[in-house]
Amino acid sequence: MTELRHILETYVRKGTVPGAVPGAVPGAVGLVARGERVEVAAVGSRDVEGASPMTGDSLFRIASISKPVTAAAVMTLVDDGRIALDDPIGTWLPELAAPMVVRTPSAPVDDVVPAARPITVGDVLTSRAGYGFPSDFSLPAVGPLFGEIHQAPPRPQLVPEPDEWLARLSRIPLLHQPGEAWLYNTSSDIQGVLVSRVSGRTTAEFLAERLFEPLGMTDTGFAVPADRIDRFTSLYQIRPDGGLQLVDAPDGQWSRPPAFESGAGGLVSTADDLHAFARMLLAEGMAGGRRLLSAQSVRQMTTNWLTPAQRAAATLFLEGQGWGYGGSVDVEAVDAWNEPGRYGWVGGTGTAAHIVPSTGAVTILLTQVEMTGPTPPDLMRDFWRYAAGV
Repeated sequence: MTELRHILETYVRKGTVPGAVPGAVPGAVGLVARGERVEVAAVGSRDVEGASPMTGDSLFRIASISKPVTAAAVMTLVDDGRIALDDPIGTWLPELAAPMVVRTPSAPVDDVVPAARPITVGDVLTSRAGYGFPSDFSLPAVGPLFGEIHQAPPRPQLVPEPDEWLARLSRIPLLHQPGEAWLYNTSSDIQGVLVSRVSGRTTAEFLAERLFEPLGMTDTGFAVPADRIDRFTSLYQIRPDGGLQLVDAPDGQWSRPPAFESGAGGLVSTADDLHAFARMLLAEGMAGGRRLLSAQSVRQMTTNWLTPAQRAAATLFLEGQGWGYGGSVDVEAVDAWNEPGRYGWVGGTGTAAHIVPSTGAVTILLTQVEMTGPTPPDLMRDFWRYAAGV
């Protein structure tokens, strides 16, 4: 048994409460790669019943690991010259051309002032558009984000189509002036709609044409076709007693295309597909002899753009990290599992994918149990510690 398999199986075997499912997770797929050396382990099962063994090609809801993919799609449009980082997004998203901002982050939602400047493409790429979730979820303007546009747990079939989604968002004030503060999640959904408006295609069509098909990411998309449902994992959340409760079955929310293709967290994928995307980033945008992104765009994606003050204010979500385009960038080492320059992110459905450009490392962990908060669970941390030592 390899050490990677042993680490994963430890968490599958670990009991929670008598009579509950016998493990912290029903199953997991882990991938660790450096150059041509690739180690993959699939353990446990796709569901708590244990009738479907986990395999390397199992499909997972990757949640916020969608964010780096969406950012890469935006950067293909930058490389094409169709948009620029300092362009106002209102050119394509007129609903957001003249946003209002709460006078202070703690002000009532009707105590607003006009935005000092337009929101730019660069603002949404760095999650500094002024929309999103801060460390303090009690702020008045955060409530409408959940009530109008955000679904928790994720339920893509309940989100309105992009035009209505933007109309709802336009009625919600910004928490901060554009460029002032890092806020989580909403900017990546804006990126997805921006890709569609600029390209004249659906987000799914554009991602497939410019990224998924060239990279051979045949299992990645916003829904799982009927002929692949047998490889799709069930999604669970942890009950108060420590057991697992079903959130979404394979024939549930992702069994048909959604009206809103969420760039922030709507994709399903496999370890192999995510590895292909990671290899493209490590090769500075090249894949199979074809350039998908410019080297400059990859460097911009994997560079921290946050100021020390902006990082300090984002402590609920970031641990010694900054933010690039669509993913975190480790600025300082805070544990044995991270190192400066590591780029990637985690998903609330129990997923994680990172690259380390300086060493050529790729780490991907896919499980199907929702995280209980922004702090990575023990399984994720132990996986990263193992990968850092390989």
